[in-house]
Amino acid sequence: MATSGEEQQSQAGRHQEVGHKSLLQSDALYQYILETSVYPREPECMKELRELTAKHPWNIMTTSADEGQFLNMLLKLINAKNTMEIGVYTGYSLLATALAIPEDGKILAMDINKENYELGLPVIQKAGVAHKIDFKEGPALPVLDQMIEDGNHHGSFDFIFVDADKDNYINYHKRLIDLVKVGGLIGYDNTLWNGSVVAPPDAPNEEVCEVLQRLCFGA
Repeated sequence: MATSGEEQQSQAGRHQEVGHKSLLQSDALYQYILETSVYPREPECMKELRELTAKHPWNIMTTSADEGQFLNMLLKLINAKNTMEIGVYTGYSLLATALAIPEDGKILAMDINKENYELGLPVIQKAGVAHKIDFKEGPALPVLDQMIEDGNHHGSFDFIFVDADKDNYINYHKRLIDLVKVGGLIGYDNTLWNGSVVAPPDAPNEEVCEVLQRLCFGA
């Protein structure tokens, strides 16, 4: 029989398999929140996709379950219908969005790796929301530039979620401001980078690397 210490260590490690992205410094507290508030409210299809993604070697890239529920709630509060997602991975946040928007809602989803998206696609199809998704494989910036050049998409998106290459966040933002409607929202994931954004300018490279390593690998 496992001791209480072993059980606590096991529980704390479970969410690290899919990346501990919370600002909470206590693994035990984060696990408590998941077990008592998040997982009981998680739709079965999202649980299935989360567990499927946890087995993927790049599972650190997935949206956490608590963030997925926050996105779902936010989209319902603003009555979002036309949305965009840059950086899809296996589609956990995409599924959260698809479940939140109305039956005739649409999501323009972009990612450079279609193979990862197709891993989660059967779950999305089983949930009955795949028809809401227009997936485009490849870099997002050329697509955004074309949309702006066309002139038919100005202020047309209620909500945009960005969880892709962080180096391009400013480039995405410059374009997305033209595409989101007045009163709409743009959400950016991982903007604080586990505190590395406030590292001193003269911080040694190894110190910054250590911070990012903790973010990426739960070390």
